[in-house]
Amino acid sequence: MAALEFFLGLTVGIGIYIWQQHRFERQLKNTLNSFAAHDEQEVSLPLHSLIRRELTDLNRQRQKLERDKQTWQELIEQAPIGYLQVDDENQLLGCNQAAKELLRIDPRRSLRVRLLLELVRSYDLDHLIEKTRKSQQPQEKEWVFYFTRYVSPPTAENGADPPGGDRSLTKTVESIALKGYGFPLVNRQVGVFLQDLQPLVDLSQSRDRTFSDLTHELRTPLTSISLVTEALLIRLRDPERRWVEQMSKEINRLIELVQEWLDLAQLQAAPDHVLKYQKIELHSLILSVWQTLEPIAQKKQITLTYSGDTSVAIQADRARLIQVFLNLLDNAIKHNPPQKEIFVQVYTHKTVGIDKTRQVTINVIDSGVGFNPADLPYIFERLYRGDKSRTREQENNSSPAADGSGLGLAIVEQIIQAHGGAIAAKNHPKIGGAWLEILLPVAKPRNK
Repeated sequence: MAALEFFLGLTVGIGIYIWQQHRFERQLKNTLNSFAAHDEQEVSLPLHSLIRRELTDLNRQRQKLERDKQTWQELIEQAPIGYLQVDDENQLLGCNQAAKELLRIDPRRSLRVRLLLELVRSYDLDHLIEKTRKSQQPQEKEWVFYFTRYVSPPTAENGADPPGGDRSLTKTVESIALKGYGFPLVNRQVGVFLQDLQPLVDLSQSRDRTFSDLTHELRTPLTSISLVTEALLIRLRDPERRWVEQMSKEINRLIELVQEWLDLAQLQAAPDHVLKYQKIELHSLILSVWQTLEPIAQKKQITLTYSGDTSVAIQADRARLIQVFLNLLDNAIKHNPPQKEIFVQVYTHKTVGIDKTRQVTINVIDSGVGFNPADLPYIFERLYRGDKSRTREQENNSSPAADGSGLGLAIVEQIIQAHGGAIAAKNHPKIGGAWLEILLPVAKPRNK
């Protein structure tokens, strides 16, 4: 009886094992069929052959992915633009040689230190990474990266130490213009491409120096020609006199253009030496500028409406601010419809941040049709003529000379930036006219 029970149990166990084995093989075949399409001949192969075939295919795919990965890593390493990648805690996962050179990362130190902020002291780069991580959208940012470099003092031609025997390193602060492109990756990682903008900056500065040198050379002969025309005007009669008068106007226009370009170059190169700070009451300054332009405004019956703070006083260069408002209000009058208002709004506020410095906002708004939206990014570019930047109704008697030199708004922007402020051009959402918004610090900036 015991033997019968043993054989019966053994039979049931073998049956269960065979059934489970058959079910396992069927599930395995279904799994294999889901990975790859097989013809009937392949499906009829033994299970171990199918598994071997699939493992071979998977191994081949893995090798291909490894080769592709190696290729991309070599391309990134040899790329002319920098690339770095950080994890969700801003630990540096890797960077190519271009990024190490742009950010001045010491390769030996990067093997020990992984936190990006300890390797690269750049608030702008850190801000770009955090903004990309939070938004989960591609971001871009331009900034100037300042870094410290230590240079050994030069030795004498005979190899001797410098006078005094001082061989200590000299600390210098250098800078490079960069543009970063941040891209969100999986697991809150961020990849950043870095573009070196310094060659473009150097080219722009070289161009500006060339134009400045040219304008310096032009000013003297133009002044001489102007003096000659003034002497001729006394001795000539019509019609020759009218020709010389027209020539004198064009010469004066060229002299004004040369002077504007020189002002622009000086403001950009050394604002600290150009600006003369003093206490200025904005309300009285703006009204005095309007009184200068009022005869022109009265021809079109245009009035000025001032609103906001009438007692705010700031530290600034009075002559330069007069130049700013003469330019802005003259443009507003020129492009304002007859019998319409020009609005000037002034109010103070505190900046957001640690310092919480006081700022003044000045809005100059006309009642025209506003800027062409497609041209707004180019409003403050040099030599960008007013007839291209603003879609306006022009007077019938307007002449090409009335458009200006194309340097007015560029000089305005440079003056505002030299004071530590900013200016933006937009269209007013309610009035519809051109809107120039100026931000200026109330006190003199510490670095000025």
